[in-house]
Amino acid sequence: MRRLIIAWLLLPLTVLAADYSGPLFDAHLHYNVEAWDGRAGPHPPADVRRRLQEAGVRTLLANSRPNEGTHVLARDAGLREAGIRVVPLVRLYRDRKDYDHWFEDPSIAAMVETELARGTAAGPFRGLGEFHLYRSADARGAVAQQLMALAEQRGLVVMAHCDDTAVELLMAATPTAAQRLRMVWAHTGIDGGAAPERVAALFERYPGLVGELSYRPGLVCADGHLCPAWKALIERYPQRFLIGSDTWVNGRWEAYAGLMRDYRRWLGGLSPETARAVAFDNGERLFPPLPERSAQAR
Repeated sequence: MRRLIIAWLLLPLTVLAADYSGPLFDAHLHYNVEAWDGRAGPHPPADVRRRLQEAGVRTLLANSRPNEGTHVLARDAGLREAGIRVVPLVRLYRDRKDYDHWFEDPSIAAMVETELARGTAAGPFRGLGEFHLYRSADARGAVAQQLMALAEQRGLVVMAHCDDTAVELLMAATPTAAQRLRMVWAHTGIDGGAAPERVAALFERYPGLVGELSYRPGLVCADGHLCPAWKALIERYPQRFLIGSDTWVNGRWEAYAGLMRDYRRWLGGLSPETARAVAFDNGERLFPPLPERSAQAR
């Protein structure tokens, strides 16, 4: 018996840690036309609602191509009845062709203004994105610069899929050099190009920068738990990270439960306070619930 007790005490902490069991804020959710086209897509609203409920998601940050997908979720009575809050963002894409030129297309800026004026059944749009900049220099595009300034002036959050150089170019386009702009950095970089040290440097420079962790190379090691450098970074900046599903293709919807279980596993290796912050509280702080009258105004 004594040997068994000693062996138990020597087990790695990652083995003993329980999975995080609290609420989740999905900070990177798409409801694109492929998921449901309003008629015969494989993931109608009832299917989405079931997957969110089973995963323990209480709030979702929705953006879709085209924006009608976000409107569908925003007006879904089933989500409201289930107590699942929809936070809408204006996506900058009408179709896939817009990915490659939105940053210099004036019609995109006009579309953004129309959507912002329209609002949603869940209340006003709270930000812009997700948008992609596959080349850093595209952040200098006239429309990209225009929309960053607009976002800061109107208190909108932006969600950017870009590298670390583009982050700095986008931040520089704002009236206050990004001291007031709030940005969700999708995947916390492209293809793992930004090492934890670089992420930390950008966090120090830009107080409104938050890292979203889907598809993040190097984040999790073979045992399903955080790799040491990333665990140290998250523990150093517990209020600067979010999790998300990135349901950009239907396969991600089909894998949704597993994606959320994977998050719960490595969140369980953090302190309860840090796990809850990354899983839920940071998203709620960035997008606090609106007063009921404002939320239903549209």
